Amino acid sequence: MCGIAGVLILNGKEPDRQLMPAMLEKMKHRGPDDKGTFREDNIELGHVRLSIIDLTSAGHQPMYSADERFVLTYNGEIYNYIELKDELKSDYHFTTETDSEVLLAAYITWGKDCLHRFNGMFAFTIYDRQEKTLFGARDRFGIKPFYYYKDEKQFVFASEIQPVLLALPNKPEPDDQSIFNYLVFNGIDQTERTFFKDVKKLNHGEHIVIENGQLTITRWYDLRKNLKEPFQNASEFKDLLSSACGLRLRSDVPIGVCLSGGLDSSSIVSLLTGDHQKKDLATFSAVYEKGLKADESPFIDELKASLNNMHFITPSADTLLDDLDLFVEAHGEPLPATSPYAQFKVMQLAKGKSVVLLDGQGADEHLAGYSYFFGFYFKELFGKFQWLRLFKEVFYYLKIHRSLFAMKTFLYFFLPNALKTKLRIIQKGYLLPEFLKRFTGYNVFSNEIYSSGKLQDALINHFEYKLEHLLKWEDRNSMWFSLESRVPFLDHRLVEKSLSLPSDKIIKDGMTKHILREAMKGLLPEKIRMRQDKMGFATPEDDWFKTERFQAMMKELLSSDSFKNRGYIDVKKASGLYARHLKGEINIPWEIWKWAHLELWFRKFID
Repeated sequence: MCGIAGVLILNGKEPDRQLMPAMLEKMKHRGPDDKGTFREDNIELGHVRLSIIDLTSAGHQPMYSADERFVLTYNGEIYNYIELKDELKSDYHFTTETDSEVLLAAYITWGKDCLHRFNGMFAFTIYDRQEKTLFGARDRFGIKPFYYYKDEKQFVFASEIQPVLLALPNKPEPDDQSIFNYLVFNGIDQTERTFFKDVKKLNHGEHIVIENGQLTITRWYDLRKNLKEPFQNASEFKDLLSSACGLRLRSDVPIGVCLSGGLDSSSIVSLLTGDHQKKDLATFSAVYEKGLKADESPFIDELKASLNNMHFITPSADTLLDDLDLFVEAHGEPLPATSPYAQFKVMQLAKGKSVVLLDGQGADEHLAGYSYFFGFYFKELFGKFQWLRLFKEVFYYLKIHRSLFAMKTFLYFFLPNALKTKLRIIQKGYLLPEFLKRFTGYNVFSNEIYSSGKLQDALINHFEYKLEHLLKWEDRNSMWFSLESRVPFLDHRLVEKSLSLPSDKIIKDGMTKHILREAMKGLLPEKIRMRQDKMGFATPEDDWFKTERFQAMMKELLSSDSFKNRGYIDVKKASGLYARHLKGEINIPWEIWKWAHLELWFRKFID
């Protein structure tokens, strides 16, 4: 787990000698153990290393092939590197115990087809010194980041946006399409766009080739074309999830788990302490005062009998405000909620106690963990004329959840695409018409995600368009504290079989994640296995935003000339909504946070 960077000058000149050191300095938190550069003719590659496998200097990067023709800079982990090494050792002489050398050997042996053999998370480039070509790739689901900037003179890339900004010839500009998606749909990272107009990201499952100054981007992995035969039973699901957890134990440094108390992270803990006998497992959790809706300590306490090394932290409105500048800097782009801040504090808690952390990220996307997935399932049953099943599922949903939310989403998903967007805009009520009229046409949310005809389509669309921002936040939070985060639920073997399951193996009798719940029967406490509320490192942000310190900050932001002049938000309406939130008339913490983080982002990165 590391940080990568590169500068390729397209007009044949040498790179600026001051640029690469500055880029590596910007992301030294990603790799505090070592750093290195490769420089030749019109290219320079850089690397900062967080040592995880083979802690010796043999893992130094950029790494050369045995004949020194190929040069690698790589961020991530290839979990099946031991098996690949056995397959490659007859043709390649290995000199290290690293997965980095296995990746390099795999590329030399199989070319770009090596990507399909990797089980892992990765973003890397390999420079061919003989052919003068640069090849780069990103993993299937976008666990590891790859940002770049290209003009007629240069191609610059890095693991984070901030180093890339150093190469821009002009002052950074905001990307208004990204800001629209953020304010209206609470979403980001649907396409190659970022919040910076000139900085792009390589999308998940894509590879890039630069040859003779020409950049070619190709999609090497398409989830829809890689679905496998579904699981035959819950036991088969459990065995493969356990295998995914086992692969992610490969490390030469201490391993822990981010434990929220939810079904997903608790399942990981249960499999590690049971199947893999990790009796010394360290866990890290965010908890709050008893009675606050984000507190999951009663569920976390259910696992105390099997854990001897549990650690807790309590984020608060004060810690958020104390950390705010660092948090904005760490993420580089605005966030639509404060839940990533809880994870940020969990990572801070883990620093110095573990170096690798397993996390439950990704289960919600292929096992329908969010409440609005009921709406997609109801839509599927309606479209298939399965009236009896639909009536039964609606009955169980209302009985268990005591909410009309799924019914509202069910009806919303039938609306014309333009009306879906218009309703979201009306719901916000604070956006300036001059800004909105530029973005009322096609968008990924209304035209793709919310138009899914059945549950499977909705789940796949979440992998395509919604999962990546969660993975980005996890990467930023963990790497800010020099930690590696691993996500067993995103083992591609598991995902490709889960997404082929019939819908009633995922949602059944008003409950999501049916096959996971069945798989964990007898392994998890029933209080966790059958819990219905969805949190996952949530925060009591609606209470936080009523504190005096936060009110003072919001008063300054909302009354500032800079906020008024952005051209996105009607200040009078926003101020009125915040006043109503303070009185308890409405509860809009996400909107309040979006206003604040967007303005703070502008001040730090644009102004």
